[in-house]
Order: sequence, then structure tokens, then C-alpha cells
Amino acid sequence: MEIFDKYSPLKFLLISLIFAIFIIYPNIAFFSFEHEYLDESKHTAHILYFIFRYLFFSGLIWILLRHNLLKLKSSEFRKRLIHTLILTLITYLIYIGFSVLLSPKPEWYSGMLLFQFFVIFLFCTLIGHVAHLYSEQRRREQEIELLKIENLQSRFDALTNQINPHFFFNSLNGLTSLIRKKNEENTLAYVNKLSDVFRYILQSDKKALVTLEEELSFVQAFSYMMEIRFARKILFSIDIDQRKTELKIPVLSLLPLLDNVVVHNTIDSEHKMVVKIWLNENEELVVSSPIFPKLIPPTTNGIGLKNLESRFSLLMNKHIRIENDGKTFSIYLPLK
Repeated sequence: MEIFDKYSPLKFLLISLIFAIFIIYPNIAFFSFEHEYLDESKHTAHILYFIFRYLFFSGLIWILLRHNLLKLKSSEFRKRLIHTLILTLITYLIYIGFSVLLSPKPEWYSGMLLFQFFVIFLFCTLIGHVAHLYSEQRRREQEIELLKIENLQSRFDALTNQINPHFFFNSLNGLTSLIRKKNEENTLAYVNKLSDVFRYILQSDKKALVTLEEELSFVQAFSYMMEIRFARKILFSIDIDQRKTELKIPVLSLLPLLDNVVVHNTIDSEHKMVVKIWLNENEELVVSSPIFPKLIPPTTNGIGLKNLESRFSLLMNKHIRIENDGKTFSIYLPLK
């Protein structure tokens, strides 16, 4: 267990020696009485066996503690119980052998001895299990902190990667094209949609989860700009039951997916792109599009999907699914 690896064998031994005193306390209490009861010829053997008992129990505790804290990694209490019980039974049999050979009085069958072994077994098992649970909790907390950092990085990346000169100039190129055509109605609509897109992106750092309705409103504005930019050679089909639009989704979940469609596919008169967005029976938001690979694959770092997966894991404790059959690329986003 990582948090206990720093403990040296000597520290375990010190703990074992101290706990063994409590285990043999009944023997300490009755030592004088037993010493007087035995024949004088057995006094030395009685003292030596008393010391042996203490050292034996100390060694047993040391072995069981190290086994439970450092060797057993299972979170299953039953498995830990069985492992520790087997070791305890083996050492109990060994102790019986020494008792028969060395003890000045019969004790291997006594209830006190069985109770002492049972207490050691139970103590070491519980300490190991509690320590493992604590270690797991610490590990989860560290993972959560790491995911929080990655989530902050994801938001930063969303801003820096999506609001970049390339995106901005592409948007202006679409606007320039409309101005040249002197289409005032479409130009005003384009400017309004562009404003909506940038406003939503700029406000995303203040949000974590948004309703599906909010995210789809952004998509409608973004898709309008894409349709204008590609002269209607890319279309967006959105089929969502209005009653489901209150479901929650991490903010800006769809932007990297829609951006990837443009980055990774050829879109022209021969390859008209239709991006479909719908809700399946499992209440997953599905984004699918046909695959028209470019002749020269784009150079990307793949950070978009990684950031998206991290945000879903952190904010919803769920994972996205990706399906690619060579003809259609689909991503399934769980909702909350």
C-alpha cells in the first residue's frame, strides 16, 4: 500500500512489540501465580517460555501487519480475511509444536490461547482493510484533483484552441463573402450568429454543466456559420425531443466534435457532409457524420477528444463512446 511503503521493518517491529504486550497481558497477570504453582525445577523453563511466547506473538503480529499493509492489494474483505486466517492457522500449528515440546504446562488447547490468536488475526485483518480503504480514498481524491486540473486545462484549451486566428479569420472570410454578394439579410444574420457563438464560448469558463437546450442553441448558431462558409455543402440535422432539452451536458461538448468534422473530412460538391445530432433510447446525445477522409491527413494533437473525455469523467462520472465503422463516425455523449 503506497501510503505505508515509507514505514521501515523496524517501525513495524516496534508496533508489534508494543501490541504483543497487550496480547500477553493475561499471561503477565497470572505469571506469579503460575510460577509459584509449578515445581521449582520448571521455574527456569517457565521464564524462558514466557519470553518465547512474547517474542513469538510479536513476530506473528509483525508478519501479519506487513502482509496486510504491504502485500495484499485487494479491496475485497473476504479475500483478506481468508489470507490472514490461513497464515494465522499455520503459525498457530507451529506454536502448538513449540508448546508441546517446550512449555512447562499444557496450554495449546486453552481458551485463552485461542482468544489471543483470534485477537491478533482480527486486529491485523481490520488494520489492513481500513488502511487499504484509506489508501483507495486518498488515490481517488488525488485523481479528482488531477481531473479538476485537467478540466481547468480543458476550458483553457477550449478558449485558446477554438478562439484562435484560424477560427476567427474563417469566420471573417464567411462574412466577407456575404458582403461581396451584397446580401444584407444574410449578412446581418451571420453577424448575429457569430456574436452568439463568441458570447457562448467566452462565457463557458463560468459554467460547468448546461442544459441541452443551451448547448443546442449554440450549435444552431455555429452550424449556420459553417453552412454559409461551405456554401451549404455541410448541413446539420438536429432531432431532439423538446421534452428532453432540460438534460445536462458539460459546456462546449459539441464544439470540438463539430470542429473535428471539418478538420478531418473533405467537404465539397462531391462530398456533401450531413452531421446528424439526435437522442437515442439510452438518453445519449449522438453526433454522427459520414467519413470523407482528406487526401493529406491533418496534423492534430488529438487534445479535443481527450479534454472532452476528462470533463465528462469529472463532471458526470461517465464516459463517452466512439464508434467508427469506416463509413460513419459516431460519438455518444451521456447526459445527466
